[in-house]
Amino acid sequence: MKPTYPYPMPVDEAERLEALETLSIFDTPPERTFDRIVAITSRIFQVPIALVSLVGRDRQTFKARIGLAACETGRDVSFCAHAIMDDEVFVVFDATNDERFAANPLVTGEPHIRFYAGAPLIDENGYRLGSLCIIDHKPREEFTANDREILSGLAASVVERMQVRKIINENATNQIRLENITAASPDAIVAADGENVIRAWNAAAEVMFGFSAAEAIGQSLDIIIPSTLRAAHRRGLVRSVEGGSSRLMGAPITLSALRRDGSEFPIEISLSRWTEHGELRFGSIIRDITERKRAEDKLRHDAEYDHLTELFNRASLVRRLEEAYRADEVVSVLMLDLDGFKDVNDNLGHAVGDDVLRVVALRLQRHINPNYMVARLGGDEFVVLIPGCGDPLVAHKLASELITLIEEPIELQQDVIHIGVSIGVALRTQGGCSGEELLGDADLALYQAKGDGRHLVRMFTPELRRATVSRSSISSGLRRAWEQGEFELYYQPQVRLEDGMLMGAEALIRWNRPNHGVVAPAAFISVLETSLLAVPVGEWILRQACRQAAAWRASGRPDFRMGVNLFAAQFNTKDFTASVLSALSDHGLPPSALELEITENIILRQERKIIEPLRQLRETGVGVAFDDFGTGFASLSMLKNYPVTRLKIDRSFVSDIELSTRDRAIVESVINMARAFDLDVIAEGIETEGQANVLRLEECQEGQGYLFGRPLPVSKFEVLNETGGSPNLTSLSTHSVSA
Repeated sequence: MKPTYPYPMPVDEAERLEALETLSIFDTPPERTFDRIVAITSRIFQVPIALVSLVGRDRQTFKARIGLAACETGRDVSFCAHAIMDDEVFVVFDATNDERFAANPLVTGEPHIRFYAGAPLIDENGYRLGSLCIIDHKPREEFTANDREILSGLAASVVERMQVRKIINENATNQIRLENITAASPDAIVAADGENVIRAWNAAAEVMFGFSAAEAIGQSLDIIIPSTLRAAHRRGLVRSVEGGSSRLMGAPITLSALRRDGSEFPIEISLSRWTEHGELRFGSIIRDITERKRAEDKLRHDAEYDHLTELFNRASLVRRLEEAYRADEVVSVLMLDLDGFKDVNDNLGHAVGDDVLRVVALRLQRHINPNYMVARLGGDEFVVLIPGCGDPLVAHKLASELITLIEEPIELQQDVIHIGVSIGVALRTQGGCSGEELLGDADLALYQAKGDGRHLVRMFTPELRRATVSRSSISSGLRRAWEQGEFELYYQPQVRLEDGMLMGAEALIRWNRPNHGVVAPAAFISVLETSLLAVPVGEWILRQACRQAAAWRASGRPDFRMGVNLFAAQFNTKDFTASVLSALSDHGLPPSALELEITENIILRQERKIIEPLRQLRETGVGVAFDDFGTGFASLSMLKNYPVTRLKIDRSFVSDIELSTRDRAIVESVINMARAFDLDVIAEGIETEGQANVLRLEECQEGQGYLFGRPLPVSKFEVLNETGGSPNLTSLSTHSVSA
């Protein structure tokens, strides 16, 4: 005998079933209108399964489904049977830990439900007919109020479309009810006859198109159709009147529509057809998608273009190079690196440096053939890609022109800035190298140009591979530095912006190299993080930082927090989580005293390996900060998937925040986003009191930067805080631990 599973029963079950029956939708074939909603729901919540479930007397059927082969189940195993018991979203975070569902065959077998959230489908009389639900094979720890509100809104859209579907398919006796439904609909609902004359026009249509119902009804539908689309519309109407089929019926499509003022705007429209008193009628549900299109266009733009210069970004360049490789296309690449740009940043500040980069980008755009690709790799590096060019003389000639162009003085307010540029050139012939190798060749040529005196053009030749010996030299130097104990940690204060209270510090590695002095990370970190030393050095940084944090907490700052940057290689070790917990335990630190910092590059390289150890550490109380937030295209998606506790606003958005409304808007958006995800925020690169004031107005919680203190060794960090060298910093004891 097949086992059954108990499920709750609504007190209004008979009335509820009757309401479901009147919709004439139970056990009906799929319809694209509902399929589109579950597809959107699946994308929004990033789940493999989304369903529109209708709960009948003893079974549930799926009007729309994605990610599930079955079209129905028994009511006794249905999660949705529980979701219809209340008006609120029903959530099961881990079905295996819920006694109601742990033995359920949908949990123990396919589709292996772990997480479930279902928003009831509530009709106009309050009857809960089923649910719009999402299902994941993995348990979740939270489903926020905002998530519940979004799912409920989508469920309301499902019910609305059920009601409109019913009305449109009924005869004229339901006309009054149709008008009531359409009047309350947020979407424009327009009906026309076979002569292209408007017969129905709801309140939302009045707002959307600018015509009142009295003005629109009786007019030709052409009043809302752009002139370029009218001929095609007429042809389709004639086919439908003559009994022909239309691929547009029932399928949401995107078109342009016309407002009363003559402006065009994008719409999403769903069409239907019925007969009323023997006459053909056409109905349409219309949604203004202007904001959605604008958001999509912005996301697409941000993924392809550099936010500072509006040139193509590195990702776009790599895609174009991959296309050239697949098509075996001949191309030339010019890699440019500005000479003297660091001095501009150091002496005049990052805001001026950003202005210089914009001027250089504008000069490149104006001078270079629009058929060429101009991209910013990052920092002060640019690339010009010349399609179809395999002639070194052509590439060299353009490079020489660019040197002359960029060396022209740059006038910014009261400053006249002189910079130069070095250029490396590499060519890809048919049957040649990949895009990544081509960039590497250009980089070697660029390195040669800088080594030969700068302001020069150098072409790549195979002999330049010898330049990699220099990298090997750095690698061997790092091995010696590790063995001789030449690494040390510097600390940069992190303060509460509200009152300047010292909250913690970020630990930063330095190489105290004999005969060279203290070497900044930029000179060696890229070699270190990809070397075999990455794991032991990363472990050393973690333990030294924990030891110092323990000392400072014991000497008068019990809430002191230490930030530690991670190398991607550390996630390749099986005992990474245990290593972190051991470092905390060995120095008597609570997990909350440590904040691990990850970057987008680490996520992109180690996506599968990084989530679980970070989640385990987060559950113990260790903080996880996302560094340089907003500078990469993966930043938004990771907020939903990664156990982040803090966002670090990148210095590139802070440097010009007093003058740039765009940068300020980005910072405001990041802070609002963090608030929505219940995350803390800290801004990097604060150099002026003006920048700090703007961030305070935007309610940014914490900050770090030269205004509060440069990265310093232990002794100088403590002196800074004893003497009040940084505004409003609470002093630390002189107790220290040698690094």
